[in-house]
Amino acid sequence: MNCCPTTHTTLPIARPARHTLRNLLLCSALGTAGLLALQPAQAQVVSPLGNVRNFPENAVRGTLTINSVQEAKLDNKDVRMAPGMRLFSPQNSLVQRHTVIGQTYKVNYVLEASTGMLLSAWILSEAEAAKPFKGSDTVLTNINVSNGNVSTGNVLK
Repeated sequence: MNCCPTTHTTLPIARPARHTLRNLLLCSALGTAGLLALQPAQAQVVSPLGNVRNFPENAVRGTLTINSVQEAKLDNKDVRMAPGMRLFSPQNSLVQRHTVIGQTYKVNYVLEASTGMLLSAWILSEAEAAKPFKGSDTVLTNINVSNGNVSTGNVLK
């Protein structure tokens, strides 16, 4: 004896429409392609200054070897680095000192006037290193030669 009706209705299983699934896959593929296309663009940042860096007037050119995060050699002389010392790459981004221990670079640098500690240094690109600049590896003179006339410049500039 059956007290319940024997007719049962089966509800249809909800399935995404074929076009919805296709759109989802298409959007996913386009999003992935868009992200991949952005990767090289982010790596190729062009400086608004055209990669021309302006160094402070008191900057001097030399050779810097990082010995530790606190000690360095500047033109073969031991020097301590100031606690806030900043080291810039040729792209003008900050370089962490611990990542370049034992390496030697051609740099423009500034010493802290009161302590003599290395305050800032800019690692030079090949083009920057080729340009003359005041420093230990450049011969400076106050003699100007123009049109065959020799004159001395103001050394107190």
